[in-house]
Amino acid sequence: MKHGLKVALVQGNFTVGDVAGNLRRLRDALAEARAMGAQMLVTPELALCGYPPEDWLEQPDFHVSHEAALAQIQAQCDDVALVLGHVEREEGCLYNAASVFHEGRRIAHYRKRMLPNYGVFDEARHFVPGDGDSVFEFAGLRIALAICEDLWAPGHVLMMQSADLTISLNASPFDTEKHPQRQAVLRGHARALQRPVIFCNLVGGQDELLFDGRSFVLDADGRVVWEGAAFAESMGCVLFSGGRMRPVSPSVQTDDSPMALLHAALTLAVRDYVKKNGFPGVLVGLSGGIDSALTLTLAVDALGAEHVRAVMMASPYTARMSLEDSRALARNLGVRYNEIPIEPAMRVFEHMLAADFAGLPVDAAEENIQSRIRGMILMALSNKHGAMVLTTGNKSEMATGYATLYGDMAGGFALLKDVYKTQVFALAHWINRNGERIPENILLRPPSAELRPDQKDEDSLPPYSLLDTILVGLIERRQAPESLIADGLPAAEVNRVARLLRRAEYKRRQAPPGPRVSTRSFGRDWRFPITAPGLYTL
Repeated sequence: MKHGLKVALVQGNFTVGDVAGNLRRLRDALAEARAMGAQMLVTPELALCGYPPEDWLEQPDFHVSHEAALAQIQAQCDDVALVLGHVEREEGCLYNAASVFHEGRRIAHYRKRMLPNYGVFDEARHFVPGDGDSVFEFAGLRIALAICEDLWAPGHVLMMQSADLTISLNASPFDTEKHPQRQAVLRGHARALQRPVIFCNLVGGQDELLFDGRSFVLDADGRVVWEGAAFAESMGCVLFSGGRMRPVSPSVQTDDSPMALLHAALTLAVRDYVKKNGFPGVLVGLSGGIDSALTLTLAVDALGAEHVRAVMMASPYTARMSLEDSRALARNLGVRYNEIPIEPAMRVFEHMLAADFAGLPVDAAEENIQSRIRGMILMALSNKHGAMVLTTGNKSEMATGYATLYGDMAGGFALLKDVYKTQVFALAHWINRNGERIPENILLRPPSAELRPDQKDEDSLPPYSLLDTILVGLIERRQAPESLIADGLPAAEVNRVARLLRRAEYKRRQAPPGPRVSTRSFGRDWRFPITAPGLYTL
């Protein structure tokens, strides 16, 4: 190996089930790698079929198309070796695999050993763990292959001691704490083995999962030699020579501030969900409040104003200020905006239900009718024009059940489902850092559902600063109420919030999907039973 080994990495947005599209991306990446002078191209985990394929793996037609594409890409690999993540089927077993194709032949092969089956992962549902050697020879080097979870298992790393270089194919989902953890784990391996590590990660939104990319290459001392873009497709190239790594292409710098990452995550999530599912645009119901304002702004940032429509549906309880703020927001963002008052529909329902409601006090039933009228209007517009409805509820509301089934929960994608209310405010302020996009008045007003006179969220919930502190403890840190009370939080509020959290499970099960950005979202991370009376006795 006189001049060293040039390795390219394709951090691609490979989509589940789009085998033909993924095949095109691989061909383009091979051409780009060849133009870079690379001898090898590394892809993410399961790049050919996308991750996670879930129960598509049980469909025979999936395997027919996948295996045909695998044969095509193998035949097209000539001077550039392709390290490709794919599904392998053998004797009734399925494997999460990687193959190295070169000059039309498969020169190496590896099956993932460590199958994660926790949190958002359930690979053991379909895959069987591999047991073969991960080290192969290429260009005079011994190269070790790993697939994602393998490098988080110390025992597997010991198998790589004889290799000159480790290559890891990954589909590592984003959360706010993940990237530093990845680098810390792989830096430890690089230093322990005194060998460089290449980490190639998937990028893009896939239902509720979000992959941030941020592929990287570490030298033998754990130093970052190259890093890819966050939340965007990226292509990089490095040179391995004399036991050391050096970059051939420049790294992409990422703003690691929490709000910059959250904004990038949410905009990629909604863009991919809308475009991959073939919607022409989105609808957002405005209320004059911060949640709908932030949802609308993120949608514009992701899709462009021409693909976003805002609808204000005022009731007799809607403050004039809410109307004025909604109009100002729509002007600032340049979206199509119209107003559809709901009072006529409210009067119809009042008349229809007069006999059944006679003699009973006005309560949540009347309030929820307003929310459901709004949901029905938005869904009618969606059905007529094809745009998808974005719901606007945040994680604090989803946690406590402060949302109306078939009302404000009606829609196709819940963009703020994993964003706490305090984060909603912080992100809105960040968006306004260079000038007002969200009207300042929306940021300053006390939150209100405006379903009855002078209503405030704090009539039903603790102040959001306290509420979110309790919820983070219960959800993200998995603390028991007694632990939070011992930490000094007020016992009555902790127990009240814990009861609300547990009783709202039936609502969350019926909510639309939303992007996972925390360490524990309401979705694949959260699988509590609905019917469990013993859990509600706090």
